[in-house]
Amino acid sequence: MRMILVGPPGAGKGTQAARLVETHAIPHISTGDMFRAAVTAGTELGKRADAYMQRGELVPDSLVIEMVLERIQQPDCANGFMLDGFPRTTPQAQALDDALSSAGIELDAVVLIEVPDELLEARVIHRRQDPETGAIYHLLNNPPTDEAVRARLVHRKDDTAEACRARIEKYHADTAPIVPFYGARGLLKRIDGVGSPDDVEVRIKAALA
Repeated sequence: MRMILVGPPGAGKGTQAARLVETHAIPHISTGDMFRAAVTAGTELGKRADAYMQRGELVPDSLVIEMVLERIQQPDCANGFMLDGFPRTTPQAQALDDALSSAGIELDAVVLIEVPDELLEARVIHRRQDPETGAIYHLLNNPPTDEAVRARLVHRKDDTAEACRARIEKYHADTAPIVPFYGARGLLKRIDGVGSPDDVEVRIKAALA
C-alpha cells in the first residue's frame, strides 16, 4: 500500500498513521524524520538539506522530492509506504506526481481525514504528548491509563488555541487545494474523522479495501 495521509491539525492523523503502518506493515515517512535521518546518516542529500536548515531557510521542494524518492526506494518500503506532511501545496503535489511517474512508482490512495474546524481546536488544546515515547494522548477522549505516563505528559507549544487557529488557516490556504488535485486522479479517500479512533480506523479500512 503506497499512500499519502492528509488532514488538518487535530484531525487524528498521528493516531491513524500508527494504526495504518502496523496494519499494512509499511514505514511512516514524515519529512521531518526523513530530514533528520538523512542528516544523521551523512548522505549527500542530507548534507545539502542541512546546509539550508543551518541557514534557517526552507529546504527547496526539488530537494525534498529527491529525498522522498531516495527514501521510498529503500528495502523497508518494498510493501509500500505512508507519506505524512508532504506534499503540503498543489505545486508540491504536482512535482511529486511527476517524480513518482518518472520513477515508475504509483500511489494507491490519498487518505483525507476530515473534521469540522469547530471541533479541531477542542481536540488540539487538550492534546498531550509523552516525551519518552512520543505517543499522543487526549485528556478527555484518550487519556493514558498509566498514572506514571499521565504525570510526565507535556503540552506542546504549538497546541495552544491561537497556534491551532493559525495552523488551520494555513491548512485551508495551502494544503486543502491538493484535495481536488488527487480527487481528479481517482486517488482520494475521504474519511469522516468525527468519532472514536476505532470508528475512524474502521472507516479507513473500508475505504482502502
